Amino acid sequence: MLVVVMILSVLAGISYPSMSAAIDSLRINNASSDVAAFLNLGLNRAERAQNAVEVAIFPAENAIALTGARPGFARRLNLPEGVSIVSVLPSIPGDQRLPRAFLLLPGGAAPRIGVLLGNARGDRRVVRVDPVTGIPLVERLERFAML
Repeated sequence: MLVVVMILSVLAGISYPSMSAAIDSLRINNASSDVAAFLNLGLNRAERAQNAVEVAIFPAENAIALTGARPGFARRLNLPEGVSIVSVLPSIPGDQRLPRAFLLLPGGAAPRIGVLLGNARGDRRVVRVDPVTGIPLVERLERFAML
């Protein structure tokens, strides 16, 4: 019985890091998909409702908010634990943890919005809005890659 318990504990010790990495990878993939869908919601809302929508990104709070020009439209996306907003692109000089806001106009070109997401393992994803097509795209950055 003692030998079986030892074998199981060794197997658990060996498999835990890979399982933890898989869960972290799944979290950042889901978070980047959620951010892309959320930005797409704002772009679609601006076009369909024919009113401006503000995208506010709060890196310190790990959240993104959409607010319509007309009352009644407000949405907020909180990122899951373990995934954080590293920076907002295009970067500006100063504190990268300060909130940033972008305006989505109906019939206008999509602004160059980019959100760099990261986790503790060093995995990075960039969610960008393509200014030509207006479609949010997710890009995977190599570990510890510099922008």
